[in-house]
Amino acid sequence: MPVSATIRERCRAMLGPGEDIRYVFPAVAVPPPATIGFLVVVTDRSITLLSTKMFSRDEPSGVWARYPRRTRLGPIEFGSGPRIEIGGMTLEVDDEYAAVVAAADAEAFTPGDLPRDPLPDL
Repeated sequence: MPVSATIRERCRAMLGPGEDIRYVFPAVAVPPPATIGFLVVVTDRSITLLSTKMFSRDEPSGVWARYPRRTRLGPIEFGSGPRIEIGGMTLEVDDEYAAVVAAADAEAFTPGDLPRDPLPDL
C-alpha cells in the first residue's frame, strides 16, 4: 500500500528546509527482538530514517539518522523478505517496496536507466 499524502506531509515536517521528497517507504529493523519501525525518506539531498510510533508503524516520531543522498540502499537481499542495509542496520521492507528501493538507487547512481516521464507536462 502506498504511503499516504498525510504521512508524507508528516515526514516533510521532519526534513531540512526545501528538501524534495522522492520516495518514502516503511521498513523494520531486524533481527528481533529489537524490531524498530522506520519510514525511509529519500529526498533530492538525503536519505533520512524516521523512527515511527510504537503502535503506529506508519506515523513518524523523530529523526533516527540522516545519510547523504549518494548512500546506496541496495543491493536488495531476498530471504524471508526483501532486506537492505544502511548505517550498519538491516532493514526489512515489504515486497511491494523492493521496486522503490531499486528506483531510488537508479535515480542516484544510474539515472540513464530510468524510463522517461511519459507525461512531463502534468
